[in-house]
Amino acid sequence: MSRKSWKEYFMDIALIVASRSTCDRAFVGCLLVNEDNRIVSTGYNGSIAGQPHCDEIGHTMRDGHCIATIHSEMNALLYCAKEGISVKDCRCFVTHYPCLNCTKALIQSGITAVYYHEAYRIDPYAEELFKRSRVHVEQV
Repeated sequence: MSRKSWKEYFMDIALIVASRSTCDRAFVGCLLVNEDNRIVSTGYNGSIAGQPHCDEIGHTMRDGHCIATIHSEMNALLYCAKEGISVKDCRCFVTHYPCLNCTKALIQSGITAVYYHEAYRIDPYAEELFKRSRVHVEQV
């Protein structure tokens, strides 16, 4: 029996993390992994801590988006910010292609690669930003 690759292993974990999502519009999970293949942080999409979840009270919609939800990538990054954990040179494993705002946050925080599972609503400007910022992007 052959072992899974690191990419497959981390993406499988991201898919499990997604099962904790509380916004049923999309179950999204994210892992931030350092150069030593150690998980630095996880995140899933859901409401702000202490606030009601979409699966409890419904969605708060604006312009076709649920504005009560924090995306998985942001939750993973914000945990690191809160705890003082560097994500410089980490890789991101996420179940869905990042939205434009998450793309900008990942680039700004020093993420070097993004591996995604589902090609979901890919924004052409997000693709351009990743390319110009030399962030490796790959579907797994």
